Amino acid sequence: MNNSVIGLDIAKNIFHLFTLLADGKPLKKKLKRNELLAFFANYPTSIIGIEACGSSHH
Repeated sequence: MNNSVIGLDIAKNIFHLFTLLADGKPLKKKLKRNELLAFFANYPTSIIGIEACGSSHH
């Protein structure tokens, strides 16, 4: 199993994803809300860090 770490910037409609592939190349994707589940359903097991801005705690 090849575990990776993914950074996910959440928003209302567009999600920004960033990770490094096995060969060290960066992967940057913009995913619409309705594409997100299908992307992760076919992606290997990973650790996902979700960005949260200061206003998300109010």
